[in-house]
Amino acid sequence: MEALYLLIPLSTLLVFLAIWVFFRASDGGQFDDLEGPAMRILHDDDIPAQPDRHDPA
Repeated sequence: MEALYLLIPLSTLLVFLAIWVFFRASDGGQFDDLEGPAMRILHDDDIPAQPDRHDPA
C-alpha cells in the first residue's frame, strides 16, 4: 500500500511530461509534413551519371 504513495505521483508526473514533450514537438513543427519523407524515399537518386555527349573523347 505504501508503494502507491510513490507510484501514483510518479506516474502522474510521467504522464504530464509525455504530454509536454508531445505539445513541444507539435509546436516546433515536428508533425507538419508527414508525407514528404515517405515519398522522398521512393525517388531513385542512384541514377548512374551519363557521359557528356559534347565531350570529344
